[in-house]
Amino acid sequence: MWRKLLVVSMLGMTSILPAEAEGVAFPAGDTVAPTVQPAPAQRVALVIGNARYTDAPLPNAPADARAIGSELTALGFDVMLRENVTQDGMASALAEFRRRLEPGGVGLFYYAGHGMQVGAGTVLIPIDATGAAPSRLLTAGIDLQTVLASMPAARPGKVNLVILDTCLNNPYRSGTQPPAAAPEQTLIAYGTSPGSLSGDGTHHGVFTAALLDAFATPGLDVETAIRRAAAVVSLRTQQRQVPSLLSSLSAPLPLLAAPHSQPVASLAASDGVAPQSRSRGILPKNSDEAYELEFWESIKNSNYASDYEAYLKAYPNGRFAPLARARIERLRSATPKAGEPPTGNAHPAPMPAPGAAPSAPAKPAPATLPAPATAPAHPAAAGTGAAASAGRSSSEFRDCPACPVLISLPRGSFTMGSNVSDPTEKPPHPVTIAQAFAIGKYEVTVEQWNACADAGGCQRIATNAANARNAPARDISWDDAQQYVAWLSKTSGKTYRLPTEAEWEYAARGGTTTLFWWGDQMRKGMANCKDCGDPWRFEAPDDVGSFAANPFGLHDVNGSVWEWVGDCWHNSYKNAPADGRAWNEPNCSMRVIRGGSWREGASYMASSTRFKYNASVRQSQNGFRVVRDLK
Repeated sequence: MWRKLLVVSMLGMTSILPAEAEGVAFPAGDTVAPTVQPAPAQRVALVIGNARYTDAPLPNAPADARAIGSELTALGFDVMLRENVTQDGMASALAEFRRRLEPGGVGLFYYAGHGMQVGAGTVLIPIDATGAAPSRLLTAGIDLQTVLASMPAARPGKVNLVILDTCLNNPYRSGTQPPAAAPEQTLIAYGTSPGSLSGDGTHHGVFTAALLDAFATPGLDVETAIRRAAAVVSLRTQQRQVPSLLSSLSAPLPLLAAPHSQPVASLAASDGVAPQSRSRGILPKNSDEAYELEFWESIKNSNYASDYEAYLKAYPNGRFAPLARARIERLRSATPKAGEPPTGNAHPAPMPAPGAAPSAPAKPAPATLPAPATAPAHPAAAGTGAAASAGRSSSEFRDCPACPVLISLPRGSFTMGSNVSDPTEKPPHPVTIAQAFAIGKYEVTVEQWNACADAGGCQRIATNAANARNAPARDISWDDAQQYVAWLSKTSGKTYRLPTEAEWEYAARGGTTTLFWWGDQMRKGMANCKDCGDPWRFEAPDDVGSFAANPFGLHDVNGSVWEWVGDCWHNSYKNAPADGRAWNEPNCSMRVIRGGSWREGASYMASSTRFKYNASVRQSQNGFRVVRDLK
């Protein structure tokens, strides 16, 4: 039976308007069957309010987020509240949101702050993006599709709710299109209509103030509450701001409002609409022509294809569009001559010797890799016994000047998984790695990724700035990693790939059987994570090799960035292969990531830690290391 898609531009329904709105005509949307399904056991909300923009601060967005967060808590949501968030902060919050949603239930994303619509896409603006740099709005903005990707497509009792109190104007003034349809079991509520502004009231955003009233009304379902709020906004603003809704929900979702100890004040009493209310849109201070010229001037000398792609997204028929396409083609087709390093911003070179201080400025790399160090990069012990001896006897090499340094590992057997906690790590099972292989000593670095991008083999990724050359490459999807290993195979003449999940854990354990490769207790300074000791910073991982190597001589298998492996995701190891091969099925979209990241706590550093992510989605904490077979 076909599910009906509800697409409503003006959400008011005369049957649900407050008394003061009677007599105002609003188109009635399609009605929903009155059947009420039981509420899912779990409700998780990510609530963001951004206000501290350098060039256009907003007065009410954090207050909006706090008030909505309190209301959602009263409605039974587990609320993640974030205020004044940067690009990396938004990416990190979405990653945590995704993890909390995995068990199932209702997910709600609320955003108050600057935003815009470019084409059919909605872009939310972090506080470190500025309208003074037109290209930055697109390269740093968080696309609505990224938000939707953080709300897993398949989970028990899935219902996705997205509420955006932001403008939908296009600062590039290159036209807007109707938003794409809502995905299955998803409701997306916009505080205004495509191409229009969303205003601030006295204490809250106009749309948010109406939502607070509606959410506090007992007996309403979510969609009815949003329709009521939209009708109020349309009336109060005299149609200057008309909220819009996309919904594919198959049944009403009750709010299940709990009694409030202090009733939320009504809009009429608490938040009148100011006659000259500030908007939540990015408004250029100059003409359309001058703004486009400013955009082009900011990128015209760039060596990043992504900058020209951003220009074409904003101005698909702009005056510089042919030149932008030509620049993209040139950057992607540029291939280094034999024996010469790639051109552009990257400077392929070997990794620094273990022990280099992570906070020191990057030094020019020598022409050849230094001899393996006899001590680990950090004063902590690197392992003991036979396993440590095996690590010291491992040989390291690389196949080309731009190639990652590899360490060859012998074949062997180990017990994969854990019985400690996470059911996805069970059951522990014996695995035999029958064939020796070589694996990256470090995660693929920014410098190595940019070498691929300079040669046209990979896409340029803004997070991977050339001046962070020894940092692990991140914001990498599984599909991106496939492009890199294909380019590396062509460049080196050897066959590179991602490690299988079994190979990864075999390498990460380094011959040990303990929770961490250094033992069963966390020890400070052994991994790059938020509970693991210095060096650590919230904004980004430290350079590769800043922490001790495991007994096989591998760095950063714990923390730093999550690492993609070749396998499809499975919820447990039941029926997993025992020979170390990748566990795959045709057309799987969810792939495995291993090892945790610098943003995670100590519990994620265990050798058995595993998680999943959509293969086509980039996330700022995801990277990878490479493998090649040894015949």
